[in-house]
Amino acid sequence: MRYFRFLAILTVIALISSVLPVVPRSLAQDGVQARVQVAGLNVRVQPGTDSARVGSFDYNIMVTVTGREDQANNGGVWVYASADGGATGWVLSDFLEFPAGFDLNSLPVIEVEGVAGSGGVTVSGDALAGVTTGPVNFRAGPGTNHSIVAGLTAGTAFSATARNSNNTWFKAVVNGQEGWLYYTLVEINGDVSSLPVDNTVVAAPAGGAGGALPPAAPAGYSTANLGVFSFGAHVQSLAHSDLMHTMGMTWVKTQIRYSRGQDPNSVAGWINDAHARGLRILLGVLGSPGDVTGGDAYFQDYANFVGGLAALGADAIEVWNEPNLDREWQHGQINPATYTRLLSFSYNAIKASNPSTIVISAAMAPTGAEGAFGLDAVWNDNRFIAGMRDAGAANYMDCLGAHYNEGIVSPYWTTGDPRDNYYTRYFWGMVNTYRSLIAKPICFTELGFLSPEGFGGLPANFAWAGNTSVGEHAQWLAEAVRIARSSGSVKLVIIWNLDFQGSFGSDPMGGYAMIRPDGSCPACAVVR
Repeated sequence: MRYFRFLAILTVIALISSVLPVVPRSLAQDGVQARVQVAGLNVRVQPGTDSARVGSFDYNIMVTVTGREDQANNGGVWVYASADGGATGWVLSDFLEFPAGFDLNSLPVIEVEGVAGSGGVTVSGDALAGVTTGPVNFRAGPGTNHSIVAGLTAGTAFSATARNSNNTWFKAVVNGQEGWLYYTLVEINGDVSSLPVDNTVVAAPAGGAGGALPPAAPAGYSTANLGVFSFGAHVQSLAHSDLMHTMGMTWVKTQIRYSRGQDPNSVAGWINDAHARGLRILLGVLGSPGDVTGGDAYFQDYANFVGGLAALGADAIEVWNEPNLDREWQHGQINPATYTRLLSFSYNAIKASNPSTIVISAAMAPTGAEGAFGLDAVWNDNRFIAGMRDAGAANYMDCLGAHYNEGIVSPYWTTGDPRDNYYTRYFWGMVNTYRSLIAKPICFTELGFLSPEGFGGLPANFAWAGNTSVGEHAQWLAEAVRIARSSGSVKLVIIWNLDFQGSFGSDPMGGYAMIRPDGSCPACAVVR
């Protein structure tokens, strides 16, 4: 009887299979996965090369394809695809690698309506069709001090009807509403200089500083830049680039103090020299503490400067340095929400200039000293980062900056520091704490161990490192790089430092250096 029941079940399954179509599970539920075969593959509002771009796909990333156009158009079959955390839109299938044997005709057909190139918007007269390339505020007037009519998402089509005199704002119509859009977050088909200039003065509300954060620009950075762990060093000069390559370093860092009005081209030499030597460059850019009292006007100046550095080819930019201390931020005004505002302006300016430039949030000074000095002078790093999280900072960074430069035990240790067990004493204490606060990759823009050996005496506030030998300094650096590489959370380590000499004020920079005062480099062979 069991045998005949089994045959009956098989017969029923066969009958059902003959009636129901066979649909691949991945396509039926999630679309089909395909690999991008070219760098900067254009993603468009509608199928066709005359349609506006909404972004691009990086080389070798995986995208999800969920449909196709009903017939070949403009040189091939267009398919609808999306990247995790990236752009969504139409791309040519010729530039995608599908699973072996996959038939494009098995994709469902997506009906396309409207005018190619306008995202479905019909334009007339002198107007031009456009599309937003990222989240953007649609404002009542040409300026961020004007009220927001609506918040638009990437890929929103509009009709551009006018411009301001310097082409930085465009008057537009979206779904029958009129307003203004900022130039870095839109793409317009046609010659924008043909649009009439509208100098109509639109009354703006009083004030204009502070308020809601601007919408975040698309991330856009190359996944290759953060997808594989890499490391390098903070340097005084690039004279030791061959030694850096020998150790396996691919990054170099230098720090710049921005002065208002400074031309980004003043830093071009650093960028070009690093690239000529086969190194990627991280620029740590900070300003003067008193300047932050300038509010949004200063933040925009700073953002324009770092955007200029991105345009020159900076591979990564760290936005400010240790804003939880009054050494780097105005006394009495330390505030994670205020810093997040600076970060938001900077992120959008950088991505508008060069989407592949990695934006790293300012690393905090690792400290628990707020109880001793008060919040006017210092915030504990975990409190400050939690405040950044609450202010929305995760939307304006590719990587969370970190500094680990006070260790006197192996980075493998999680307890046993002779001073106390405050979490910043330990490499893992910092990684685990930061990871729990903001779910972003961690980039150590300073990671170092201080030793007085061969350097001389240490200032009183660095006496905690008085017993660290050069041998420990070398071993712990190598261990930290090894642990970071395998952590899964840390994507970049910049060793502090390679070649500094002497002290800067009370900071014993030479005691952190891999190249010691006698010219030897015990850490170099160990790190290699």
